Amino acid sequence: MAATQEQLLEKFLEPIQIDLNTCHALTTGFYDCFKALAANPTDQFLPTPISDAILRPIADTGCGRNLAIDIGGTNLRVGFIELLGKQDSHVKTNGTNGTNGTNGTNGTNGVNGVAHTNGSSYAPASRIRRLFEKSWPIDNQLKDDNAEALFRWIGRHIAEVVNDAHQELGLSSNEPLPMGVTFSFPSQQHSLAEATVTSMGKGFTIAPNTDLGASLEKGYAESKPSHLPDIKVTAISNDSVSTLVSFIYNFGGTTDQRASMGLILGTGSNATVPLRLSLLHQSKWPKNINVLNGESLSNVKIAVNTEWSISGTAPPMRKLGLITPWDDQLSAQNEKPGFQPLEYMSAGRYLGELGRIMLVDYIVNILQISKETLPAGLLERHGLSTTFLSHFKPLEHGRLLASLRTEFPESTGKGGFVWTEHLAEALYKIAKAIEVRAAGIIAAGTLALLTLSEELPANATEAEATSKELGVGYTGGCIVHFQDYLADCQRFIDELMEKRFGSTSAFRVVLSPCHDGGITGAGILVSAASVSTKTEAA
Repeated sequence: MAATQEQLLEKFLEPIQIDLNTCHALTTGFYDCFKALAANPTDQFLPTPISDAILRPIADTGCGRNLAIDIGGTNLRVGFIELLGKQDSHVKTNGTNGTNGTNGTNGTNGVNGVAHTNGSSYAPASRIRRLFEKSWPIDNQLKDDNAEALFRWIGRHIAEVVNDAHQELGLSSNEPLPMGVTFSFPSQQHSLAEATVTSMGKGFTIAPNTDLGASLEKGYAESKPSHLPDIKVTAISNDSVSTLVSFIYNFGGTTDQRASMGLILGTGSNATVPLRLSLLHQSKWPKNINVLNGESLSNVKIAVNTEWSISGTAPPMRKLGLITPWDDQLSAQNEKPGFQPLEYMSAGRYLGELGRIMLVDYIVNILQISKETLPAGLLERHGLSTTFLSHFKPLEHGRLLASLRTEFPESTGKGGFVWTEHLAEALYKIAKAIEVRAAGIIAAGTLALLTLSEELPANATEAEATSKELGVGYTGGCIVHFQDYLADCQRFIDELMEKRFGSTSAFRVVLSPCHDGGITGAGILVSAASVSTKTEAA
């Protein structure tokens, strides 16, 4: 008896399926992998030279107004970050804290960290205002151009925001403005204010060993009007580090509640946790580390940018059969094949393309429909966007089919190709399978990192009887909008926690929103740098 189309589709999707046992095994594999990557001279697990002991007090006492920029994979954001401190903040749970500034495109300030207690959500007081903030897309021409042109472009936009704020904030023209920088790419940090680029992705062509702070200061100096002050880069961090910094500031902390990790799931994927310096290979130790007065380096914890998307994390996934031929095909067609396998499987830049590769394979090799007859857009690399796939859900009968016909008109194909309800259902199930696998991978990676950072005990026998909630601050459009990514990720985390610690465990790991952490974290780090002591570590 011939298999039905539904049976063919189910069989086709088997390689990308993931279950709880596989996730549990992946957690162990990731833990061993992460520990080895930290302990060896790799381009992953890179430290930010500021101690965890500084960030926790800053969450209680940090005040001031600082210039900050966020250089992301698709956008540049510039603004002033005002830290209100606990005494000046006021509860605002409707998601905004008013509109900031009077010029340009101004952001609104939401509650960046949300703690969950007894199944309900608690929104802490909003303690940050974003002033004069503006955002600009970084187009492909800028990415492809030489680094000097890109930094001059960034400098012009910094000058635009500083000029907007100059009179209203009473900025001195004679004193350099301290500036915090979030940079969404791997870099080697020599001190909190000094970093060099190590490698680039997402289409950028900045050369390795580029001095980030000096390049930004030069680009600004060449672009600013004479009446504006100079800038001085005093803090640099990765986007996931800045997200953790922002999350710690907003989430707060008690004896049974702690902000423990920053998670990026947007265009790319990354994570940051505080780790003991002793876990890192000595070649990675920053020359100087900013610590509290009197704090010893012997047991210090510092925020570590894991760069978990890079190839070093592939072995545990490949061992468990999670990397499919579809993933290998996607990897092979990228600028740097094999460079970021975890990101190819979990982040917004790639999930739409993965769905396109799988759909074409199913249509051509399973249903035996000629490739030459397919709509033209379906045969183009990145012709199926992650945004389209994110919202491709069967909310009402016939809607999926209508969406497909609009996005990929049958008239652009050949030989009478026709979209069918089955093909629409197939694409939805492909999208859902991609999302569920991504959620399981991220959940496993999250628990592995929390174990390495000693926030979670290694097993149930070491768990304390007292309740403890660990907050993971997330940001990025992919985890929020792609199918049911956020809900499935939290479900996997809950199920993995129960499998590891039992149903009566007092531990809980909660995903909490920390949007705009890139720019706010950069502003917070400027204040952290001003109250710390720089200590030689290596």
